[in-house]
Amino acid sequence: MSDAPTATRLHVLGAAGSPYTRKVIAALRYRHIPYALHWGSHRSPMPGFPEAKVKLLPTVYFPQADGGYEAQVDSTPILARLEREFAGRALVPTDPVMAFLDHLVEDFADEWLTKAMFHYRWARQADIAHAGPQLVFWHDTTTADADAKAASDFISKRQIDRLYVVGSNDVTATTIEQSYRRLVGVLEALIQPAGFVMGARPGTADFGLYGQLTQLGVVDPTPAAVCAETAPRLRAWIDRMEDLSGLDPQDGDWLTRDQAQARLAPLLAEIGRVYVPFLYANAQAAQAGEASFETVIDGRAWTQPTFAYQAKCLVWLKDHAKSLSPDDGAACRAILAGTGCEALFETN
Repeated sequence: MSDAPTATRLHVLGAAGSPYTRKVIAALRYRHIPYALHWGSHRSPMPGFPEAKVKLLPTVYFPQADGGYEAQVDSTPILARLEREFAGRALVPTDPVMAFLDHLVEDFADEWLTKAMFHYRWARQADIAHAGPQLVFWHDTTTADADAKAASDFISKRQIDRLYVVGSNDVTATTIEQSYRRLVGVLEALIQPAGFVMGARPGTADFGLYGQLTQLGVVDPTPAAVCAETAPRLRAWIDRMEDLSGLDPQDGDWLTRDQAQARLAPLLAEIGRVYVPFLYANAQAAQAGEASFETVIDGRAWTQPTFAYQAKCLVWLKDHAKSLSPDDGAACRAILAGTGCEALFETN
C-alpha cells in the first residue's frame, strides 16, 4: 500500500473475511474492470485516499476527473454504479421483470443470509476458535503469535457480544439454521440446469449469494460441513464463482420469465418464508420508533433490535416494484404468486 495511487483503475480496500468484499471483487473480475485490491481494515483507511463517510468494507475508490478519488461503500450501490459507468458483461438482466427478481435475491443474500454467516461464525465454540485467528491473520500474516492470540480474543469477544444486532440469539437460532440448510438444498438444484441462479450467466443475485457462501460454505467449520455434505455441486460453484473472467456471456443467457417461474419458485418461497416477514416486522418497528421488535418467522418466535438500513431495503424493493409497467408488474406478481414475496407489491 506504499505505492502512489494510479487513476487508471479502481482501488479496493477489503478483507478476505468480508463477504461483501468477496462479492465485489468477484464481480470486478467477471466484468473485466481493472482494480487493485488492498487487504486492510475499515478502521485504517489507506494513506493517499479519501476517507469514506461511513467506514465499511469493501471501500471502492473511484477515480475522478481532477486526479483524485471518491470513496464509496455498500456493495449494492457499488455494483449499481459499476453498471452505469462500465459497459459490457452486465450483471442486471435487460428484462425489467428479471431485473426485479435479481434485485430481490441479491437483497435476500445481503441482508438475510448474512444473519446465518454471522450466527454460525460466533455461536459455537469450534467456529469461534477457528474464526478468531483467521480474522487476525487475514489482516496481517506477519502478526506475532502472542499478539495474534490477544487480538483474536479481543475480536471474538466483541463479535460475540454483537450477535444480537443481526438477530442471532437463543430464540432465533433454529430459524436461522434451518433456513440455511433449506437454502443450500435449493441452490444445489437451482444451479444445475444452466450454471447460475439467473441463467447461464451470473447476475447481482449470484454474486450476492456467492459473497455470503465464501464464508458459510468454505471458511466456518459448521456451515461449511453442511454445504459439503448436502450440496457438493454448490460447494464447487462457490470456487468457480471466484473468477469468471473467462466466461463469455451472451444476451440470451438470462432466464426467461417462463423459466424463472419454474426454476426460481423454491428460492422465492424461501425468501417469502423468512425474509419478507422479517422486512415487514422490522419496518413497522422502525416506523414506530421501537428499539427492538418481536414477531413470528417460519412458525417460531423471532426477536432482535430494529435495523434502520433493512427498513430502507424494504422501501427500495417496493419502489422498484412500483416502477414496473402495469404489464411487467402483473408478470412479476404472477411469478411471485404463492411464495410470500407477492407482499412486496401490496400498497401498505
